[in-house]
Amino acid sequence: MQSKLTFEKPLIELEEHINQLKNFAQKHPDLDISEGLKALEKNTRALNIKAVQTLSRWDKVWFARHELRPQSFTYIESIFEGPIELHGDKLYDDDRALVGGLAWFEKQPIVYLAQQKGRDLSERQEMNFGYTHPEGYRKALRLMEFAEKFNRPVICFVDTPGAHFDGGSEERGQSIAIAENLAKMSKLQVPILVVLIGEGGSGGALAIGIGDRVLMMENAIYCVAPPRSMQWYCLER
Repeated sequence: MQSKLTFEKPLIELEEHINQLKNFAQKHPDLDISEGLKALEKNTRALNIKAVQTLSRWDKVWFARHELRPQSFTYIESIFEGPIELHGDKLYDDDRALVGGLAWFEKQPIVYLAQQKGRDLSERQEMNFGYTHPEGYRKALRLMEFAEKFNRPVICFVDTPGAHFDGGSEERGQSIAIAENLAKMSKLQVPILVVLIGEGGSGGALAIGIGDRVLMMENAIYCVAPPRSMQWYCLER
């Protein structure tokens, strides 16, 4: 995955130049360049805004997949109190591409579900680069049923290129696991909030993507298929 988009390069160079000037100012306190720095920082912010507003569709796809984009763990650690992750589908295994558990949000006990791609190579391999196995969807179903039984709202963070597509996943009932989640979420008797925080790929995202309120972070994408195969049907924000 590329870490820098084409339009980012001049902005990064400008920010590096500003940092160099700041270091120079610290070493030479007798020289006052504060007004110049303020002007440069103002110009940098304006260029950032302009660059983001003129992104192409494919730029937005890269933005949604950017390796520095905040992932679900960032949101869980930042906005929830006392999160406790639960594991396993009680049938086969635990899938690290889809995590879930219990937490407090705004003094309200909730159940959270979150897809995760991994923050470094080791985590990405552990989490299948965000491709969710049927065990992950069955774990999500188990947590939805828990939420309904104990009357807890469900908050879902969606960020996946799609459901895992290997032979093993199909043999263990990938399509059935996704279908059962769709059926359950469509009639769940507790509120469901869905937030697309990055990439929402096909049925892999939809399996935890049905809610009373569905939100998308800026420069997130939601597609009926991977963008390369159905590029023009990609919903963007």
